[in-house]
Amino acid sequence: MLYVKRNADGELIAVSREPVEAGPPGEGWIPANDDEPDLVAFGHVLAHGSNPLVPTDFGFIRVLEDLIDLLVDRAVIRFTDLPPAAQEKLMERRTTRANMHKLDLLDDSGSDVI
Repeated sequence: MLYVKRNADGELIAVSREPVEAGPPGEGWIPANDDEPDLVAFGHVLAHGSNPLVPTDFGFIRVLEDLIDLLVDRAVIRFTDLPPAAQEKLMERRTTRANMHKLDLLDDSGSDVI
């Protein structure tokens, strides 16, 4: 159960896992449902900050991976030119992506013949 505190306008100003009994009566913490829209938005801001770029980060990461692959394929850079930590992260993602494709047990051609 989560507890929330709201200002005089009813806006969410604080969230707690436990009720807090501080302040004058009527200004305390009240139980809240996890799916209340303002509570969900409050959690999103806490998790991601108020940076509007956060929602696009995952897609942009894939663009950067593809760009690195293109530069390596065209011999503009060598994979070994990248810092070891970057090489490790890229290899980890390549391995994960390859394993995801291996788990696709259905043939995309639509044919039932194996």
